[in-house]
Parts: sequence; structure tokens; C-alpha cells
Amino acid sequence: MSAQAIPLSFHPRRRGRLARLGDWLAAHRRAIIAVQWAIVAFYAMLVVLPAFLPHPNPEARLFSSDFGAASFVDPEFCTTPGGMVLQDKAPTVAAWHERLVLLAQYLFWGVWWPFVILSIMFMGRVWCGVLCPEGALAEFASRHGRGGAIPRWLRWGGWPFVAFVLTTVYGQLISVYEYPQAALLILGGSTVAAVGVGYFYGKGKRVWCRYLCPVSGVFALLARLAPVHFKVDREAWNAHPQRTHAVDCAPLLNVKKLGGMAQCHACGRCSGHRDAVELAARAPGAEILTGEPPRTYEALLLMFGMLGVAIGAFQWTVSPWFVQMKQAAAEWLIDHNVQWLLGDSPAWWLLTRYPGENDVFTWLDGAAILAWIFGAALVLGGTALLANALAARLIGADWRRLALGLTPLAGIGLFLGLSMMTATHLRAEGATLTWLPGLRAALLSLAVAWSAWLGFGLVKVSRGGTPRKVAAFAISLVPIALIAASWWLVFFVW
Repeated sequence: MSAQAIPLSFHPRRRGRLARLGDWLAAHRRAIIAVQWAIVAFYAMLVVLPAFLPHPNPEARLFSSDFGAASFVDPEFCTTPGGMVLQDKAPTVAAWHERLVLLAQYLFWGVWWPFVILSIMFMGRVWCGVLCPEGALAEFASRHGRGGAIPRWLRWGGWPFVAFVLTTVYGQLISVYEYPQAALLILGGSTVAAVGVGYFYGKGKRVWCRYLCPVSGVFALLARLAPVHFKVDREAWNAHPQRTHAVDCAPLLNVKKLGGMAQCHACGRCSGHRDAVELAARAPGAEILTGEPPRTYEALLLMFGMLGVAIGAFQWTVSPWFVQMKQAAAEWLIDHNVQWLLGDSPAWWLLTRYPGENDVFTWLDGAAILAWIFGAALVLGGTALLANALAARLIGADWRRLALGLTPLAGIGLFLGLSMMTATHLRAEGATLTWLPGLRAALLSLAVAWSAWLGFGLVKVSRGGTPRKVAAFAISLVPIALIAASWWLVFFVW
């Protein structure tokens, strides 16, 4: 029986507004699917179309009418007898192509991704279950595919960590934020892989989303912070008098034993099932304080991925230390007659290569980027791991659980880092962002306070004595301070 046909028994008088919202999601699957296909079309336009259009010239603007004489007017028809270009004519097709590329970059990197991160922290994985185009395509392919059994290698728990690191690093090497071809290669490749996995494995389920999606692990960590969740009443579930069909849970969860929002896609299909499942409010971070500890690979993704690789990827583009490191390496190579590392990239899909934009990476550039990103991961992630391991040893706790205290700092850090592209686009359009430093400082302070508060709560419920708890909490503050200082350098020093 399909998800739409599952008999649900609702009691509106006993259910609050949030619960009724969940019930609405369950009862309007067709409307949600229609929205998903609309987003798929919009996603295709943002990712695919710009890759086949000319890259905008440096003077092109999205909202300004001043595109420059080369792109904004057709010299054959918009010139005076003396050859002077008229600036008050309609834009050419090329100018509109430039605007389309700029619009796609602004919407995708300046609006879409930063606020997806924010939405996960405040609403759980609603993006995954209701809006994600890749998830919708993967589920569609699975419903019409071969329906094979999920192989053991695919269910390895480390794939989200590996996929996040590889896509983040590779994206930096080929300048994924700046060039549509790079975005199409990474994001389009991910979508094709999602459809392929969906076609071969699972029976109408989101196998890709559960095990292989590069951001699945990130979303699973951030969703633990959400102040809403689908709550399951076990007693009501067991006491339900009627036999019911199983919930059509796309991410393959056992709804009866659902204990949090980490893997739940918040699609609402289970809402009202057996009169035992409802969307409800909870304290922000409650799942971190009282839920199950993360798996080892999730904790490593948090510390070495979201707080290491990601920060390094945002840092190198603005750091004067990176420039000094690369210059010193270049001088050493010249002195020792090692010339091949100073050669240009042979292809844009290996390292950034756009001669027309005067943007070509050398092999040294690629090596320097790798060194910086993995160096940041080693310093920041290693410090977090050592601090949490030592604190856990003092109080007899699980170091993976203590690591979850860093989740707010990781989530807000990702939002701040991605919003750097938002600020770049707005400044290019002439916007004055005098309020931005204050907002960044406030968000960074909130992240530090929230992580410290969660760290205190995690230490407080441990078995150790008060002196050990005080020492453990003090140690847990070390990575928080180091990560906050890293972001402070990015926004207020460099």
C-alpha cells in the first residue's frame, strides 16, 4: 500500500499546532511531491544552464544596468556616427546571459546553501524530506528501479565523512563557488550518483541519502540541535487496537524506535501513525544532552570535517599567512631548480584553469591549498579530539558524546562561512554592509555560548566528582576558544 493510503487516525482536539502541521504533511504527499519536482526544475536551472553560458566579465552586475560597453550594448546598432557607444539601449542577449549566471551563483551559494544549514538547525531535516531535489530524484529512481538489496560495503558508516571531506577539498581545488562548470561537475555528479544508487538499490527508499550523501552526516549532527522533533509514544503505539501497515519511511528508519532527529528526514509521513507519532517541541539541544552518543565516524566528521576541513577551506582565500607560505615555497622551489610544481594546471577539472578570466592555478597552488586545509583539520580537529578524550577520561564519559557539545559552533560556523559568498555578491552590487561585522560577532558569540552551555550540561551529568567535572569542563573550553579565534581571524583580522 502506498504512503498516501496508510490509514491514519487523528484526534485534532488532543493535538497541538505542531502536531497538526505534521498531520498536514502526512495528508498532502501529492502536494509535497509537486513542490519537489518544481524544486528539481529550479535546481537544474541553477546548476546546469550556467555551465553552458559564457562566464560574466568582471564588470558585470546582477542588479545594476551598467554592464560595460562590451556586453551591454550591440556596437553595430547602438553607436553614434562618431563611434561613441550609447549606454541607454536595451541589454543584449549576452548581457542577459551574464545576469543569469550571476543570479544562479547568488541564489545557489549566497542564499540556498547558507539557509539550508540554518534550517536544519532550527527545523530538523525538513530540507531532506520535503525540499531536497537530489533526495526526490533518488527516491523516484528507487521506486522505478531494480530494487536490489543494499550491499554491505554501501552501508559502511564512514562514507558521509569521506564524501564530505573529498567534495569540500575538491571543490576548493577547482573553485566551485566561482565557476558554474565546477559546480556542475560536483553537484551534478552527486545527483547522477544519487539517481544511479536509487535505481539499483532499495525499493522506493532513499538509500543514497541514508548512506552516501556528502552532507548527510553534517545534517545528522545539526538536526540534533533542532527545537522540534517527531515524538513517538511507545505505550500508545503498543496499545493501538488496529493492525496498521508499516510507515513508508524513505530513510529506512524503525519509526517505533525513533529516538531523535539525526536520521529522520522530517517528511511527516509517519505523523499520526497508530495515534503515537506527532511533531512536538523540545528544548534546543535536548537530543545532544539526553540522546544516544554519535557513532565514531560522526564524531570525527564533526571535529575534523566541519571544524577542521571546512574552516580551512574558508580560511585560505583570505589568509595572508597562506600567501606568505606559498611565496616561501615558491622561492625554495626556484632556489632548488624544481620547476614543474610552478607549472599551470593542465585542465580545469584537475585544478582551476580559466585563462580567459586570468585565473589559473599552478601545481604549487593546489599543493598549498591541500596543505592549508589538512593542516587546519589536523590542528583544530586534533585539538578537539585530544581535549574531549582527556575530559572524558577524567569523568568516565564517552568522548563522542562530549564532542557533540561543539555542534552549535560547527553549524553557525558553516553558516558564517557560506554567507561570505552572500556578502561578496552584495558588495559587488554596491550594498553597504556596515551592520555585517556586528552580526558576525553576535552569531559567533552565540555559537561559543551555546557550545559552552552544552559542554557544561554534558559534563554535569557525568559520574565524576566536582573537581574532575570542573577540570573536564575547563579542558572542553580549549577547542571552543581555538575555533572561535580561527573565525575571528577570518572576519576581523585578515
